[in-house]
Amino acid sequence: MEEKFMKYCKKCVMPDTRPGIKFNEEGICSACQSYERRKGIDWGKRYKELEALCDKYRGMNGDSFDCAIAVSGGKDSHYQVYLMKEVMKMNPILFSVEDNFKMTEAGKHNLKNISEEFGCPIISLKPDIKAQKKLMRYTFEKYGKPTWFIDRLIYTYPMHMALKFNTPLLVYGENVSFEYGGSDYEETYSARNQLNNGVASDIDANELLEIDGITKQVLDLTKAPSIDELNKLDPMYVSYFIPWNSYSNYIFAKTRGFHDLTHEWNRTHHIENFDQIDSRAYLVHSWLKYPKFGHASATDYAARFVRYGLLSREEAIELVKKHDHALDVNSVRDFINFAGYTESEFWEIINKVYNKDIFEKNIFGEWKLKTPIWNEK
Repeated sequence: MEEKFMKYCKKCVMPDTRPGIKFNEEGICSACQSYERRKGIDWGKRYKELEALCDKYRGMNGDSFDCAIAVSGGKDSHYQVYLMKEVMKMNPILFSVEDNFKMTEAGKHNLKNISEEFGCPIISLKPDIKAQKKLMRYTFEKYGKPTWFIDRLIYTYPMHMALKFNTPLLVYGENVSFEYGGSDYEETYSARNQLNNGVASDIDANELLEIDGITKQVLDLTKAPSIDELNKLDPMYVSYFIPWNSYSNYIFAKTRGFHDLTHEWNRTHHIENFDQIDSRAYLVHSWLKYPKFGHASATDYAARFVRYGLLSREEAIELVKKHDHALDVNSVRDFINFAGYTESEFWEIINKVYNKDIFEKNIFGEWKLKTPIWNEK
């Protein structure tokens, strides 16, 4: 078998194994290229475009809601609601999907805070837990995607609800593929195609219906709206109109009551304490990028921090080396308690996920990257 040599962005720390990312002739990743191109964008003009878009829909339902925002309660949600409610003077309704996992204290506080601080109603979907566990075990064991059901709903549920409430302007935060590199790499305000970004990719319903206890009703909300229905929506990315910055959103959100994980949980596989903090079990999903693609949350944020000027590339490399592989034991324990695995069963499944093109076991039986960034020449 031909050995796979991972290549890393010369500016940040992102590897070429990230699905959909591209490198130019200078070895710079598409995410860093996007960030550099910000310097040539007329953000004043973009802001006027946002104002015009809001003018189009403001008051469209009289005194009722005139836009919808997909929220989790996190730092970015706080900023999005602030922007639409207080700056753009819209009347938003918020839609969220709860993953049913045990929540952190910060997670409990933040979802409540976003409603109390900005005066907005939140309609939250709590999926069928029995079905979630069945689907979770199936998609984890077959695809290494334990939270597929939840992730799919996070994308489809706000669309269905926006149609029901006649709020075609549906607001999302950043265009993940464009900001960080991905298969749906396009600079556009429209979020209509985000179901193609990889995270929310569909699984054939006929396959899932073969699982005992899974019915069409269970999967109904995971279906994307029809083309005709999608054409009634005008979903938008805030990141097209505003220079998106995860750290700036965090600093802002703290001024409006957002809580991070300080004094609650020091996660071994993250380098920050403010992103994806709602529950511990969910983070098994985001960490699974590591055995599949050789990078996970530590790389994601180290790369962003380099672009933001908060870290040097050398500092980022050291953080990736220390944290990226080290899935937190609290995440594992909450995950297996919810899904009904023993620890040995869990790690047996994880071992099957490792990509042997980029990983090998050392003499102690530990999986190690064949070409880690700290050994690059």
